[in-house]
Amino acid sequence: MLFDTTQLALQGVIAGTAQRHQALAANLANANTPGYQRVDVDFHSTLSAALAQGSGADASLQSATFSPTQDLSSGAVQADGNTVDPDSESAKLAQNALEQEAAVQVAQTRIHILESAMGVAGR
Repeated sequence: MLFDTTQLALQGVIAGTAQRHQALAANLANANTPGYQRVDVDFHSTLSAALAQGSGADASLQSATFSPTQDLSSGAVQADGNTVDPDSESAKLAQNALEQEAAVQVAQTRIHILESAMGVAGR
């Protein structure tokens, strides 16, 4: 196998943050929609469960999927029943973007190290 568990986990983080970014952006887009219920993507739990499987982690990481679910922990923040707090969503979106950027940088660095070891760097 070319990629190890760490690389697969990084790919999972990148995919999870992408899905979460879409969900958070949808929340912001619907901040003024009456009755809209915020959604979120909890990819951290999915990845943690996959990594906890030990020797089966690679297969679990490769098959991991992430989808938005309604966030039942947040009550209505607007009189019309909408549960989106735009300030909170903006902060979560910024934090998610930083997490994705860090994972991409680490994954790229690992790939560059592998390329260098194979003697194909800079071609």
